[in-house]
Amino acid sequence: MVKILPLISTFCIVISAVLVAFGWYFIVKGNKSLHKRMMVSAAAFALLFFIIYITRTLLIGNTSFGGPASLKPYYTTFLLFHILLAITGVLFGAITIHSALNTRWPIHKKIGPAAAIIWFFSATTGILVYLILYVFFEPGPTKNIMRAILGIVE
Repeated sequence: MVKILPLISTFCIVISAVLVAFGWYFIVKGNKSLHKRMMVSAAAFALLFFIIYITRTLLIGNTSFGGPASLKPYYTTFLLFHILLAITGVLFGAITIHSALNTRWPIHKKIGPAAAIIWFFSATTGILVYLILYVFFEPGPTKNIMRAILGIVE
């Protein structure tokens, strides 16, 4: 379970990014109906990622970097960059979705492309984080945040 949840959540982000790409394609082609379907589906997969991530973080924990100590500062810097992109992507995405739901098309059209581009980079860096943590190197220890908060030593 510890190894499958990160794979599933990463897969959700990949699907979300692909759906955003299709949504962008459909709006460029003038198909508003398919654009809306793709973007709503992309948001649903992003939300599913978030639910899995938060649940895993609270109940199971996060996996530490298991590669060489000499690479840890580079990984940490990359991870912080990914987190910044993800937070920015979520904020831009929320503004884009909110403007669409309230038919504020000028804002939606202005923010939407930037949100999509940020989301693509966030998804790409997220995939790389997954690969670094689980594929390129042996995973480090998984630390349960609830146990850490409660002071329970394993």
